[in-house]
Amino acid sequence: MGYPLPSNGDLTPWAQRGVLLLNRVLTVRPSNPASHRGKGWEAVTECAIRALAARAAPLVAILWGRDASTLKPMLAAGNCVAIESPHPSPLSASRGFFGSRPFSRANELLVGMGAEPIDWRLP
Repeated sequence: MGYPLPSNGDLTPWAQRGVLLLNRVLTVRPSNPASHRGKGWEAVTECAIRALAARAAPLVAILWGRDASTLKPMLAAGNCVAIESPHPSPLSASRGFFGSRPFSRANELLVGMGAEPIDWRLP
């Protein structure tokens, strides 16, 4: 998007603008990715996604990675659109995340739905 690099990794400004970052599984053991998969978090995040999809407000979900993509059918409601791309983690970002423009695409979809675009800049 051409924004300058932020001074830190604080994503609070995104939350204040209505952005929710939600992992499919909410906890892991240190240095052990996906270690808590199948421990019940999937049911919790599915409930959260269903509640968000049931709202009348426009919703654009950016689904990063295979685990997130499994939620796409739950987002098939009238005011929900899903964008899928590879996960931005250092292990997979070079496999399609770079250049996928999820933030620009989300803003284009939001505007097309009559909503305000997100200001993705960070301090």
